[in-house]
Amino acid sequence: MSILNTLKKALSGSKESVVKSRDRGFFVFENTSEVIRAEKVLKDAGWRVRVKGPPPELRKGCDLVIEFPLMEGLNALRLLNKAGVIPLDVVPVNSPLLKPVDLYHTKDFNRHLMVRAANMKITIDKESLVIVNISGEGCPDVPYLAKVMVGKPLFEAPDPEDMGHTLCGYALKLACEEIKRQCSQ
Repeated sequence: MSILNTLKKALSGSKESVVKSRDRGFFVFENTSEVIRAEKVLKDAGWRVRVKGPPPELRKGCDLVIEFPLMEGLNALRLLNKAGVIPLDVVPVNSPLLKPVDLYHTKDFNRHLMVRAANMKITIDKESLVIVNISGEGCPDVPYLAKVMVGKPLFEAPDPEDMGHTLCGYALKLACEEIKRQCSQ
């Protein structure tokens, strides 16, 4: 069944089943670079999407999916197709077993706050909001990202997305966005 037919079938269900599914769906991709490109295309067009870890039942390509508003799925899919970023699958979230895995884990160390996204961690001093540590593993750009960001105020530090070129750089961008969100509340 084609992706478009899968999405049409999901959208043709009763309103009640859509409400139960929280009106969300997943775009599943082959690799992380496609997820990053798709997220950028959708966000640049004003879509409210979130990158999540897929439930085990959906792991096909990479370990990330994009959660999107299901009722707007056809329009989002058209936009992605036009941009040349075609998902492997489109899945409505209509089962409690398809709950996405949260990418973020927060640890409060009294004076410091740490947020982890995937394998990347950012830690700040809660009083001054200065970045005190960046850590992660497996990517060659982590030491550079740490050197450029540690010691800088959180809201003035350079964006890791502009400097990193690996999954680690992308994960650090997500961790930075989450810690900024938490500090803005």
